[in-house]
Amino acid sequence: MPREIAERSDTIAALGEVFRKHGYSGASLAEITERTGLGKGSLYHFFPDGKQEMAEAVLEDVSRWFEAHVFTPLQDPADPMDAIEHMFEAVDAYFHSGERICLLGAFALGDTRERFKAPINDYFTRWTDALTRALLRTGLTRTQARHTAEEVVVAIQGALVIARSRQDPQVFARTLRRLRQRIATARQ
Repeated sequence: MPREIAERSDTIAALGEVFRKHGYSGASLAEITERTGLGKGSLYHFFPDGKQEMAEAVLEDVSRWFEAHVFTPLQDPADPMDAIEHMFEAVDAYFHSGERICLLGAFALGDTRERFKAPINDYFTRWTDALTRALLRTGLTRTQARHTAEEVVVAIQGALVIARSRQDPQVFARTLRRLRQRIATARQ
């Protein structure tokens, strides 16, 4: 029996997990109604444009979370190394220590890339730019900071894919440790 949900925002986490598990194309209405506990009528009440609008809402939610927990803290001028460490801790928590895939990364690799091009590009650009600025404040040159930031974001995304494919979240944990060391070494 469908459950009552008072607000659209109450569905976002469940929708995100459906898209993580099945991808955009594989997320059927039956799977969405089962996971959210909502009937079709309620879903279309909250999301008149259907699955596209559901995915957009989930991507916006992910973006807001990263803005609050990663991008904005990286701008803290007090101690850039503390801000970078906070980023690693937040990313580890968000991706459940390598057991949760990156939805934007999955959408970037799938047949939905063009459909969600703007939010995907915005997410990766904002992350790389915020980390670059934090690394600049540690004393790295602009080139070093940019290359290091790109390496970090690429390695995190790659580690999520490999951890998932091997069903070994330790791949992610080891990658985060190496990235922390990479940044420490780059500063010397």
